[in-house]
Amino acid sequence: MDNNEKQNDSESLVRISEAAELAGVSKQSLQYYLLVGLIEPTKRSDSGQQLFGGEVIERVKLIKKLNDTGYPLREIREIFLQRDKKE
Repeated sequence: MDNNEKQNDSESLVRISEAAELAGVSKQSLQYYLLVGLIEPTKRSDSGQQLFGGEVIERVKLIKKLNDTGYPLREIREIFLQRDKKE
């Protein structure tokens, strides 16, 4: 990975409030998803702020969609845990 790719990666990372807005959920929902282990920050800044990339934002959108269609968060978490073990 060259310097331009590294720079682009860091530019595409956003803080929690912007990630929540992009994913269509509240900041509190995103914080809860972090708390229960549904998502993890992509990276932490030098000052310790959690930063999120597009993959995490897409995962949050999927969590929201599944939850809106009736899946409890506990089941969604189990689905992701099983999927992540396979990868």
